[in-house]
Amino acid sequence: MKTKNYVLGNWEEADGVELTHYHSITGEQISTCSSKGLDYYAILDYGRKVGGPALRKMTFQDRGRMLKALALHLTSIKKKFYGLSAATGATKIDSWIDIEGGIGNLFANASLRRQFPDLPYYVDGSAAPLSKEGTFIGHHIMVPKKGVAVHINAFNFPIWGMLEKIAVNLMAGVPAVVKPSEFTSYLTELMVKEIIASKILPEGSLQLVSGLGRGILDHVTNQDVVTFTGSAKTGKVLKSLPNIIEESVPFNLEADSLNACVLGQDAAPGTEEFDLFIKEVQREITVKTGQKCTAVRRIIVPADLVDDVQKALIGRLSKTTIGDPSVEGVRMGALASKEQVNRVKENVELLMTNQDLVYGNMNEFEVVGANKEKGAFFPPILFRNDDPFNKTLVHEVEAFGPVSTIVPYKNIDEAVELIEMGKGSLVTSIVTANDKLATDFVTEAAHMNGRMLVLNSRCAKESTGHGSPMPLLTHGGPGRAGGGEEMGGKRGVMHYLQRTSIQGHPQTITAITKQFQVGADQPDSQPHVFRKHFEELEIGQTVFTHKHTVTTTDIVNFANVSGDNFYAHMDETSLDETIFEERVAHGYFILSKAAGLFVDPAKGPVLLNYGIDECRFTKPVYAGATVGVRFTVKEKIDQEKRDEEDIAKGIVKFLVDVYDETGETVALATILTMVKKINQNS
Repeated sequence: MKTKNYVLGNWEEADGVELTHYHSITGEQISTCSSKGLDYYAILDYGRKVGGPALRKMTFQDRGRMLKALALHLTSIKKKFYGLSAATGATKIDSWIDIEGGIGNLFANASLRRQFPDLPYYVDGSAAPLSKEGTFIGHHIMVPKKGVAVHINAFNFPIWGMLEKIAVNLMAGVPAVVKPSEFTSYLTELMVKEIIASKILPEGSLQLVSGLGRGILDHVTNQDVVTFTGSAKTGKVLKSLPNIIEESVPFNLEADSLNACVLGQDAAPGTEEFDLFIKEVQREITVKTGQKCTAVRRIIVPADLVDDVQKALIGRLSKTTIGDPSVEGVRMGALASKEQVNRVKENVELLMTNQDLVYGNMNEFEVVGANKEKGAFFPPILFRNDDPFNKTLVHEVEAFGPVSTIVPYKNIDEAVELIEMGKGSLVTSIVTANDKLATDFVTEAAHMNGRMLVLNSRCAKESTGHGSPMPLLTHGGPGRAGGGEEMGGKRGVMHYLQRTSIQGHPQTITAITKQFQVGADQPDSQPHVFRKHFEELEIGQTVFTHKHTVTTTDIVNFANVSGDNFYAHMDETSLDETIFEERVAHGYFILSKAAGLFVDPAKGPVLLNYGIDECRFTKPVYAGATVGVRFTVKEKIDQEKRDEEDIAKGIVKFLVDVYDETGETVALATILTMVKKINQNS
């Protein structure tokens, strides 16, 4: 069988054979792959001209719903992927991380639609006043790049590695060309086949190159985005390609790194934290056979606890059963390929020249349910380095397998220095119950890490662990880790958007942003906006309310009802050396009174008010002041129905501008309402 490429709307076999895939457990041939002869100029152009326009026509809400539909579909067929995943050497847990962790990224990014407008582009931040009279303002919008995302991925997570990336670019409205590692591209191909067959994504929004992909970056432009996950050495070579430099192509590098787990000085043997530390480190050594860019490579422990940690870790590692994951009791499978076995072995041999091997034998270890010689098996290896400031290979060499080293530290400053010697990591953990210790360590070591985990008994039950990047948090790290940044929720999506400042009259900026800007037209709404359905409301429509003169009785009554007897409201004798000239009305009374002025009480399309944003009290209101409200449609966001029984509705944001008899604004707020649609089938 030959792994195919999905390009230009078709499944294509490329010329020749670039690599043969072998089952990591049995050694049997699975397939071959090649990308020889593919026209990368045409492939990238197809994504830009076919996939790009289709995605850019969709709003963020549309794209979010698309990702959710895809996630639900893949969840329904997830069992299809487990069998082939086992060929990569993965245990069931390893496969779960890859398959269901990847699908989880789709769900997480789909949920981000609630943080974006119902537009194809994003309106970023608030307007900037640029003139005295308010007729000229500035704003920022972020539009999808008119290029493609080229993802060059690593062998260790053939599914997760793809899904965590494409979820973000698709949410942004940018198509992708995925080049998985040729070593495990057969599993990525299976996932892409199911995605394409579902017809959930617009044609051209996802293409797959299954072979080596030589020349795939030769035709990228400044509108494209390149991501690379793999070795720092290869990443630097790709990042330095002439076309990347000449076109100023955004390049996100996520490389291997020498991640650390630190045992706090308080976590002595017998504490819950000590046991957590041992369990966490053992898991990081053995899960995915240590083939994770986030795995613990340096085990940093107080000098007086090194012997205890070594003994405890060896005890747990000695119980690790290696072999065929389908056999009951096997806890660690194989490396992804024989090539990887050779690479890990070479690095272990190098590390042995500079530190002490305290557990593991590369040549003598037991394999259950499989032939050790045919499969890509490798045992857990534990080193000890009592002189890490002089024997420095531990800070320079990553074996990228089930290999880690114990190193001592005397104090927190020394622990931080050891972290820094790794020259940049994706993640560092500290296990401690001492919050001051955690604070001191995190604030001093964060500059060399993309992520930091503080683990103790209070969060252990729900912690996702050292090795698990989360889709709503950034994944990446400085220095050796590549200096890139992936995922990160809303932040991640913005990597595929171009931020552009726009300037003009508030009315024009309102038209572009689909958000009301102060100074834009405010046509008097007839009938009242609460009498209008979602489809009938237009940005800028305004209700100008009746007015109310505030009295001392109002202030006293609100204090009695609310229980807010703050001196500025109730004690005129206490106002010396304050900003107030006399007893001031409660800000929340002003807002409450504003609601009484702008609300049309009769039953209508407005279903409920569910929140307030950006509430500000801008000017004191004293007894005798007269207030009114300008109540304006600020923004509209469509909302999908949860099920057939749900009411079709949208979210409407209203600007509440409370002003006094001088015309000055005394309070501003944005209220969020659910408004019923006329069309209940949408």
